[in-house]
Amino acid sequence: MTTSGGRPAKRRIDGGGRTTPKGTPAGRKRTDDDKAPEFASSRYTPPIPGGAHPPSPTWVPVLMFVLFGLGMLVLILNYLSLLPGAVSNWYLLAGLGFILGGIVTATQYR
Repeated sequence: MTTSGGRPAKRRIDGGGRTTPKGTPAGRKRTDDDKAPEFASSRYTPPIPGGAHPPSPTWVPVLMFVLFGLGMLVLILNYLSLLPGAVSNWYLLAGLGFILGGIVTATQYR
């Protein structure tokens, strides 16, 4: 007996389905002595309730804006050649470093 396409028809076996109860390892039958584990997983950490984080201290946003301002000031003064010495890439890196410090501080603000 074949179906269209030349494949043999699938046979349905009575009583088919799962051979072992759900949740047992392969090759082992579940017994009455088996108990569910006390803790399903020790890796789960429940979320912290919404109001558990205290607000940030006042110095966090102040430090953030000071770092942003200082970084911009260093970049502008370097561009205008008003810093000691000549225009330097080190001033550019310092200004970008201050701005990056402001961004990192901004991620800590709640």
